[in-house]
Amino acid sequence: MVEVFKTDVRWQKQAKMLRAALSRQFPFINIHFDLNDCDRILRIEGSDFCPLKVIELLEMNGHFCVVLD
Repeated sequence: MVEVFKTDVRWQKQAKMLRAALSRQFPFINIHFDLNDCDRILRIEGSDFCPLKVIELLEMNGHFCVVLD
C-alpha cells in the first residue's frame, strides 16, 4: 500500500523528528518527505499502517496533514 499526504512540514529537522515518530509507531513502513514539492509531500509505503493514525500523529506534533487524492 502506498499513501501520499499533503503536509505543512517545512524543515528537514521537523521531517527527521516525524520520521522517527512514525517509525516507532509503524516499524515496517518506508517514509519519505519531499519538502521541495509545493504540497510538502509525505509518502508512506507498507502494508501495516493506518492513514488516519498517520494524520493523527502529525497533528499531535503540531502539523497539518491530509491524504492527497
